[in-house]
Parts: sequence; C-alpha cells; structure tokens
Amino acid sequence: MLLHLPDGHSADEVAKAMITAFAELPKDLRKTLTYDRGVEMARYAQIQIAIDTDIYFCDPHSPWQRGTNENTNRLLRHWFAKSTDLSVHTAKDLKRVQDSLNNRPRPTLGLATPKQKFNELLLAAAA
Repeated sequence: MLLHLPDGHSADEVAKAMITAFAELPKDLRKTLTYDRGVEMARYAQIQIAIDTDIYFCDPHSPWQRGTNENTNRLLRHWFAKSTDLSVHTAKDLKRVQDSLNNRPRPTLGLATPKQKFNELLLAAAA
C-alpha cells in the first residue's frame, strides 16, 4: 500500500492515513508492522490501538530488518527519484504506481505477483 499524504508527513497525518488504510484489511492480514525510527511514527501507540496490530521498530541503521520495505523503496525509485517532492503527486498517481508494483512478478513469490498472493490471503481469511 502506498499512502497519499497531501497535507504532509507529520506524525498526525501518517497516523490518520495508516489507520484508515489498515482498517480496510482483515484482522488476519494485519498481525504486525515493522517500521524504522522516523519521527512520522511518533503516534505509533495510537495506530497500534486503532488497528489492533503490534508495531515493532528496527534497530538504528539496520535496514536489513525491513527488507521488503527497502526493496519496495528501490522499486519506487523508477517513478520517484530520491528526495522527490511527493506532494505534487495525486492519490490517483500513487494508486497507478501501487498497482504497477503489485502486478510485477517477484522471484521471492515464485514469480507470482503481490496482488496474486494478497488475493490468496484474502480468500483464506474469508474462509
């Protein structure tokens, strides 16, 4: 999921966007969240309670502890150069990029797409 933050990436804005986005997921698909130690997560307790999910923080300077996030950031550089002002992009722009990434086969998923794997999880959660 890519979250659109049109009003900035303050802790309050990130909390609001994360709570809204994660509330749409079935409980079975939001067991934990691992994040770095950015100030935008200062409201982590509020997020954790609202989405009923455990939030963990990586050790400082340990990007390998959140490998999927680091890989996704690398893939996002195709659309957004590092330090790009993301406020000029709309929610529709981010959705288009998100859909493109989620329809890209991944070797770590046996060349399935994240969308295919996510749909499998949704079906399993509904059963």
